[in-house]
Amino acid sequence: MEKKAQRNFLWIALLVLGTIWILARHNRTQPYYTINGLIFGTVYNITYQYDGDLKVEIDEELKRFDGSLSPFNDTATITRINRNEDIVPDTFFTNVFRRSMEISKETDGAFDITVAPLANAWGFGFKKGAFPDSAMIDSLLDITGYTKVTLSNEGKVVKQDERMMLSCSAVAKGYAVDVIAQFLAKKGIKNFMVDIGGEIVAQGENPKKDLWRIGINKPVDDSLSINQELQTVLNVTGVGIATSGNYRNFYYKDGKKYAHTIDPRTGYPVQHNILSATVIAKDCMSADAYATAFMVMGLEEAERFADAHPDIDACFIYTDDKGELQTYYTKGMKRFITSD
Repeated sequence: MEKKAQRNFLWIALLVLGTIWILARHNRTQPYYTINGLIFGTVYNITYQYDGDLKVEIDEELKRFDGSLSPFNDTATITRINRNEDIVPDTFFTNVFRRSMEISKETDGAFDITVAPLANAWGFGFKKGAFPDSAMIDSLLDITGYTKVTLSNEGKVVKQDERMMLSCSAVAKGYAVDVIAQFLAKKGIKNFMVDIGGEIVAQGENPKKDLWRIGINKPVDDSLSINQELQTVLNVTGVGIATSGNYRNFYYKDGKKYAHTIDPRTGYPVQHNILSATVIAKDCMSADAYATAFMVMGLEEAERFADAHPDIDACFIYTDDKGELQTYYTKGMKRFITSD
């Protein structure tokens, strides 16, 4: 009887010590890690609070993503679809495709992932083309348009014309940010910031136990990305953020500036006075797509759309009649702006 009591006491003691160890481990402050690397031809920076370096796992996840949606990857799902191979797309592709179709419909085609032939023709896509004339633009418009491509019941891409090509470059980075944010959340990580080429998801708090501070660059002609002067700083958490702009990706021909944003409805580069659009949404994929759509719409149409959709907030930087920089904020956007 005495030995049994001793054993019971030992088990209780071990249970208490184990509980104390678990509570102590849980309550101690976990370190913040910052990792970075290259993906999709741009830089990623990820900061998170966790007991370990997750760079290898994150790089593996990004590599899988690249194998689905990179048009520069010869074996990627989207490349094979553009070659009209008979395949069933993976989940990454179908998620982007379905959300892209929804936003294309909402924006009356200002956002459109079938714009690839036009972008290529103007020299801003994944293939380099000659400078197009009006006849070429008209012919390319025949093989573009989001209403001309669907997913079958079997999940396959169905094109009205096999010459159609898809490009998710205006939404893929944002979705990649969401994918890594979901990966971190599944690890039980509550505090993190994922930044891939300026598309961002911020969650929880930063290492200073405050909201995450995200800067919006001042839009100036800066194709080498040397200028980093900030126009505005946002305090955010629990949101996705994306910025689209014409002030870095452009070229001049015969004295005229051509911006990389192509209007899928006309086939021509936009000529608006809006220089950049920053969007805050519940996820980064949506923010990325809306930011592109706003650059296509132009200032007045973008303002009307953003004000009519309270689930998104936006900041537009544009030039006025005097050529001076001006900023427009939706009502909801103003609550994110820091005062210091």
